[in-house]
Amino acid sequence: MFGFLDVPVEGAYHLIHAFTGPLSPAPAIVLFTLAVRLLLHPLARSAVRGERARAVLMPEIQALRAKHGQDRERLAAEMTKLQRESGASLFAGCLPMLLQLPFFMVMYRLFTTPTVGGEPNSLLGATLFGTPLGAHGLAGSPLVFVIAAGLALVAWFSVRLQSRGATADVPGGRLLRFLPYGTVLATLVIPQAAGIYLLTTTAWTAAERALLRRGS
Repeated sequence: MFGFLDVPVEGAYHLIHAFTGPLSPAPAIVLFTLAVRLLLHPLARSAVRGERARAVLMPEIQALRAKHGQDRERLAAEMTKLQRESGASLFAGCLPMLLQLPFFMVMYRLFTTPTVGGEPNSLLGATLFGTPLGAHGLAGSPLVFVIAAGLALVAWFSVRLQSRGATADVPGGRLLRFLPYGTVLATLVIPQAAGIYLLTTTAWTAAERALLRRGS
């Protein structure tokens, strides 16, 4: 079903091994993740600009919802008009997230598929602190608890950062604030290698957003 990912997965696999050498693949996973996030940094800037646009337009959006909430077609037309007149897209912040999905799919497949290029996936047999990187969930104890603790800390920081923004004014914003904690639950079902990737990328996201917002 995901055969179209075979080539990029194989490329990522060899790149990680080139970084690794005789060492554990764990540092290579971190370096590879940081390289991907550095490549996507311009998209993060776009996301912050989208957040600013939504914050500026939010009073007018709420007024339109109060006025045309019962008429969906009229509301959609007025929202489109507002975006056109302001020159800002309400969905600008969503595009970077969508463009990151292919990278996430490649990395997750890399850490779950038993073979790469017709050969056994050695990343899954490698260990960190005596724990196989291919072990799923609680089978990866005690490493899974270290990763989960790191993700919980990053989630807490992310929620605090969001609480200083305009997230609560967005429909469903209060629920969205606590979505970062979903990464902690993810550690129960993903391999430890994917957990390292997830911890690295979420930590980068939290730090990146904090710095970009501070500079805005």
